[in-house]
Amino acid sequence: MTTELNPFDVAKKQIDIVAKEMGLDPNIREYLKRVERSLIVSIPIMMDDGSLKIFEGYRVHHSTVRGPGKGGIRYSPDVNLDEVKALATWMTFKCSLLNLPLGGAKGGVRVNPRKLSERELERLTRRYTAEIINVIGPDIDIPAPDIATDKKVMSWIMDTYSMQKGRSTPGVVTGKPIEIGGSVGREQATGMGIYFVLQGLCEKLNFNYKELSYVVQGFGNVGGTIAELLYNDGCKILAISDISTGIFYEGGLDIPKLLEWVKYGNYLKDYKDDRYKLITNDELITSKCDILIPAAIENQIAKDNANNIDCKIILEGANGPTTPKADKILFKKGIHVVPDILANSGGVCVSYFEYIQDIHSYFWKLDRINKELKRIIIEAFEETYRISQKRKINLRTAAYVIAVGRLAKAIELRGFFP
Repeated sequence: MTTELNPFDVAKKQIDIVAKEMGLDPNIREYLKRVERSLIVSIPIMMDDGSLKIFEGYRVHHSTVRGPGKGGIRYSPDVNLDEVKALATWMTFKCSLLNLPLGGAKGGVRVNPRKLSERELERLTRRYTAEIINVIGPDIDIPAPDIATDKKVMSWIMDTYSMQKGRSTPGVVTGKPIEIGGSVGREQATGMGIYFVLQGLCEKLNFNYKELSYVVQGFGNVGGTIAELLYNDGCKILAISDISTGIFYEGGLDIPKLLEWVKYGNYLKDYKDDRYKLITNDELITSKCDILIPAAIENQIAKDNANNIDCKIILEGANGPTTPKADKILFKKGIHVVPDILANSGGVCVSYFEYIQDIHSYFWKLDRINKELKRIIIEAFEETYRISQKRKINLRTAAYVIAVGRLAKAIELRGFFP
């Protein structure tokens, strides 16, 4: 992984690029480069052995000018305030691009959840929720799962918030179990969104996506879902990876067996198949393929490896996997990069569906979820592609032109207080 820029610097640079392209009011540009509020909290918990450990947590609101904040919570030993600021910023633009009435937020705790027992993880989650309780809520900021958090964690957050408020409040988080207000289709939503965008772009480029080869970095919820969808369509997935290693097989990996393996917490490095070759993260990123899907963490494609990328299309399943300098190199190489705020926006889209289902206490069937998801994400893709062709710019800048334009108009209409 490159450390060329910290993620928040990348986010601000992306704003500068689009501001220049669209002639954005300098005051709006500076406004969008700042977050509305950042909260840093200490999270003391008693460990199972009776010792006290104190973890650091964050919750950031980048913008609520178009609606309440929306964004995940990640548990990672590497998470920091600038990373959370960047992720909150990208969420603002993602929601704006899809024209959802939401703003951008994000949260995180500096912890390795694999080193905690389930009881310790629950204590951590409940104390973190108590510490951020005044900046979250259905009308303020609605968290969701992210790296190393899941529906169980969301259940604890929802319960802790509800107990403090004295009433059941399922709309405080999304990504919950269906039994307590979750939505069908939410777990697969980000991967499903990538799938719809892939089909839309391949149609524009006259590619048959079923005949293409794929490399997927990351084999969690997002990477695993898109890999499974592609495998079921007969596509060849050459390589995948998790935090332990990458694995490669030119004949195509058996995705269902690998999904079953990691389902129980196993690492890919321990999977036994003599046909499969272990590869490094750098080898995976630069593997020759038709479609590369970085679905892990930010800053994976940068100026030091962009020239070695050998594919036709990059679909950003992760947030911020490509730096601005890499973007320029890839554009010159003729590689189509579908940006994160479009490619992986299926998750926030179905989170929005879950949120409004909770508010109205009326729940949808899966076919309606997927139909609405496809409609919204393809509308955003079509507009992004049209602007990229008209202005002769890359898809990322085109997506930002749309998102920033909507935000600028909202800011202009609301004005500045006082």
